[in-house]
Order: sequence, then structure tokens, then C-alpha cells
Amino acid sequence: MPRSLLQAVLLVDGYNIIGAWPCLKKTRDSVGLEAARGELVEAMTGYSAFQGYTTQIVFDAQYQNSSSNKEIITELLSVYYTDFGQTADTYIEKSCASFRHQIAQSLVSRVIVATSDRAQQLMIQGYGAEWLSAQQLCGEVEATVCRMRQKYHTRKQSKSRFLANAIDAKARQRLAELRMGLQ
Repeated sequence: MPRSLLQAVLLVDGYNIIGAWPCLKKTRDSVGLEAARGELVEAMTGYSAFQGYTTQIVFDAQYQNSSSNKEIITELLSVYYTDFGQTADTYIEKSCASFRHQIAQSLVSRVIVATSDRAQQLMIQGYGAEWLSAQQLCGEVEATVCRMRQKYHTRKQSKSRFLANAIDAKARQRLAELRMGLQ
């Protein structure tokens, strides 16, 4: 499915969201940070695809002696680990400044930042970006999961092992006519 030129960009402050969502915080505390990151990526993969957002989850590497790294998960989702000494907040602010120019050129329709960091919220609004709190994002992700289930539940095939039970009545009637030689 081709994307339109005007796309929405969602920047997610990864560790901020992990610390704010109870399910991710529980995973982080019981299994580890890597598992919590994986769960966040999984949740955002479906959400981004359903919403059509180009999403980038940003994780700090400020306390690790490593260079930046970008992982492309899907066409719409990537994960970015910042440079040593750089915070996710700094990276997100720079991205918002960059996207501000793309909005002016009509390359991007809107920029949304998901974080519960109040100072960050005020800063990104100065660049014309919208913000979602961690709780708002959690609610939207859960609502999207419900909408996806409803949308695809109606398309779900019959559990019967016969193909004829998996197609609609009109198609079954047409197949019967063809089988009997009726036109």
C-alpha cells in the first residue's frame, strides 16, 4: 500500500514510556530492560501500521559507551539508540526542529511526540509538534488493538475444515451453478 506524501511522524521517548506503562514497567522489573523494549516495539509495530504513522522509538545511550544505532523494524517503524552522552530528549528536540522544515515544505503533515516528561512537552510544542502523554499513548494503542480485532474478526475464516463454509452464500450459490452447468 503506497503511503501518501503527507505523513504523520510519531517520536516515542522509549524509556519514558517503559517507566510509565504498568505492563512494561512490570516486564522491566521482572525480566529485564531488553524484554520491556521488545514489548514496546511489538506494541508500536501494530499501532504504527494501523494508524499509518512513521514511528521512531528513541532510547538513550547516554550512560553507555556506544555510538548511535538505528534498527529498521518495518517500513513504518524504526528504533534509534542515541550517541554516547546524548539523551533521547535532545535527539527528539533536534528531530522536531528538522521536521518543522518538512512541515513547512508539506512533506510531513504533523509531528507527534509521546512522552510524559513535562519539560519535553513544552519544548517540542515550541517546534510545532503535538504531544501525547504515556497514558494517552497507552490508551490509543489499546483502542487500536480492539479496532484491529474487530476489523479482522469479521474476515476470519470459519473453523470448519471445508472451504465451502468459509465463503459467503452468494459465492457458494455461484459455484453450485457452475458445478451443475448452469450459466
